[in-house]
Amino acid sequence: MPALIVRIGNWLPRGWPDLFRQLLLYVLADTVYELARGLADGRANVAFANGERVIDTERTLGLFFEPGLQSALHSFDWLIDFANTIYLNSQFTVALSFLIWMYLFRNDYYYFFRNMLFVSMGIALIGYIGFPTAPPRMYPEYGFIDTVNAQSSVNHDSALAKLFINPFAAVPSMHCAVALMIGGTGFMVCKNWFARAFWAGWPLLVAWVTVVTANHYWLDAVLGWTVALCSFLIASRVLAEIKPETWAWSREAERQRAEA
Repeated sequence: MPALIVRIGNWLPRGWPDLFRQLLLYVLADTVYELARGLADGRANVAFANGERVIDTERTLGLFFEPGLQSALHSFDWLIDFANTIYLNSQFTVALSFLIWMYLFRNDYYYFFRNMLFVSMGIALIGYIGFPTAPPRMYPEYGFIDTVNAQSSVNHDSALAKLFINPFAAVPSMHCAVALMIGGTGFMVCKNWFARAFWAGWPLLVAWVTVVTANHYWLDAVLGWTVALCSFLIASRVLAEIKPETWAWSREAERQRAEA
């Protein structure tokens, strides 16, 4: 067993110590994120009022189309099932798998991506604490349908779901923020044309899914993409300057990838 552990450590990009360091960082970041995000739980009245404000804003812009889109697609059970599946897996299964793949096989780029992710979590927390917002699925009176509750085995209102989901974290959409960061990074680091095409379309697919399942307003998606852009700028213009040998987007790796 010790020999196997040593062999695995030699195979890891930076050995066991760095892997444990990354795991500890994620545990700490997620703990702080969940504790801070939970501050909005006791502000239901504020969250519902803010949800009304988002709806009013979309109406003022003449772009309150989500209930109509849901109504047009709701009879296509297979399409709604597809949207539910993508929604339930994009933030955990896909994001976690991409993170592991980046660490193991694109390690020179991993730290830049990790920093973007951490920055986006911090920015999102400001929105969740300062502007807690009820998602559209909580407004059936406007014609919204909670497709995840209606057509899947997941119940947003269950005690188990409430351990992992903040019901008033609609603004900004971290589903969309993370999808754009993953999509942009995947497009840049993949060489296969199919993979690059998939990642290029991933942010749009996730944005469509969040709207179709009534988990986010389209305005949330735009704000989520804005969070991703701000996170990219901070990671590249600020953090990369602090520790350029590790945290900057790897120009050497980019050159080697182009020559391969």
